[in-house]
Amino acid sequence: MATLGNAATSQTLSIMKAASGLAATVEAIAASENVELAPIEPEHVKAQQVAADVAEKTAGVKYPAVYIYCAGLNNLQKEKFRTFSGKVQMAAEVRVTHDRLERVYDHLQYYVAAVVAVLDANRGDWGSGMFYTGGYKVEFGPVKHGGKNFLQVGKVLFDVDASY
Repeated sequence: MATLGNAATSQTLSIMKAASGLAATVEAIAASENVELAPIEPEHVKAQQVAADVAEKTAGVKYPAVYIYCAGLNNLQKEKFRTFSGKVQMAAEVRVTHDRLERVYDHLQYYVAAVVAVLDANRGDWGSGMFYTGGYKVEFGPVKHGGKNFLQVGKVLFDVDASY
């Protein structure tokens, strides 16, 4: 069962790091909206679930950062006689920092929009018995002290249907 969460995380990570993934989408959004956004380098997209304060103390985080992880598994037994047939609950946590309070939320909106756009562009069969149908939920956390001065987190939650 743990391999299913790892497989979904790896697949999401490869989609986000692809040439047409997050970096290209952020660049396109910045150009179309006429805003200055820091690029999201592939090394800033990681497969981890770690609190922002812990990441800053241990790993020397560079922002903006995106953390991809499996938030849970829901075995619905849609297909009888399968070990797992249900939903893999995934999360893409976007972390943005800025030295000005009013800029944190604005920038976070653009980066979250980029994650959602990449997911929208990759609906369908992800291989290895995984299928992304489309829906997602976005949650925004409060602004906290961290990073350059202010830090805010936006979380995109989505389900991947899986049959294993």
